[in-house]
Amino acid sequence: MSKKLTILDIAKLAGVGKSTISRVLTNDPKVKPQTREKVERIIRESGYVPSKSAQSMRGGSQKVIGVIISRLDSPSENRAVGTMLNALYSAGYDVVIMESQFDREKTNEHLNVLKRRNVDGVIVFGFTGCDEQALAEWDNRIVVIAMDTKLVSSINYDNQGVIEMALSHLDQQSLSRIAYIGVDPEDRTTGLARLNAYQSWCEQKRIEPCFQTGKLSHESAYHLVDQVLQSDTQAIVCASDTIALGVIKRLQERGREDVVVTGVGGNELLSFLFPNVFSVDPGYSLAGEKAANILINQLNSDESVVHFTQQPVRQ
Repeated sequence: MSKKLTILDIAKLAGVGKSTISRVLTNDPKVKPQTREKVERIIRESGYVPSKSAQSMRGGSQKVIGVIISRLDSPSENRAVGTMLNALYSAGYDVVIMESQFDREKTNEHLNVLKRRNVDGVIVFGFTGCDEQALAEWDNRIVVIAMDTKLVSSINYDNQGVIEMALSHLDQQSLSRIAYIGVDPEDRTTGLARLNAYQSWCEQKRIEPCFQTGKLSHESAYHLVDQVLQSDTQAIVCASDTIALGVIKRLQERGREDVVVTGVGGNELLSFLFPNVFSVDPGYSLAGEKAANILINQLNSDESVVHFTQQPVRQ
């Protein structure tokens, strides 16, 4: 069609009332699945774009960005979200935040909801097993954080560098009997990449590696300490600050406060409770701001796909 379609045109094509189209656009759960599917198909086929008034009904803003965070209680992701929100708000965008819980299907459901709401763009905190094809459908309207993907713009952390920095800190103290507690290697970033960095260091130093991996939780780390702690252990490198907190608690119970602990995350709570613990900041705050600016640039100028590795912030 040569003229710009209106919500009334879509209603006529779908054989429903104008109010039904509005309810579909605002993701009203009362719309029957068959009706929703029919309306959405016509919207796709016709290339209809909601007017400014229709956009305002979906949440009070003409510009909206969806952010899918892995865990709402994640200190690292919240630090990234904080700077991200500042950049997005400054550019005039409203933000819808959703939680994936590291669930592939839940993430896809969120992406579908955001697509139906016709948000301008999406920032996703990725994870191992995330559906890359579902992400790729957003083309240049998406940025993924903490996931190495070539299909869309992405920001990854230097997972090898953060562990190397922690080991260098211990090496400067002439500590060599160093154990490691990390995340299951099935996680390709926090798990496998950080474990590989520790093992490579041991190989270079010709030291027998001593490590255990488990869940990314205080409890898991707490129970793994006894499996790596030896009489001559001088330090334990932890893949995250969350793990470090569990390790410190168990070391205190064992009366081994002589063992130096390092973490990854730059967690303020860890630094407050244990000011002598060295924690590497992967650059979470910088990554959040960077992701927002990349997405804004892509939305405004059709900038091509960007891949960026956020370097650790030196203490």
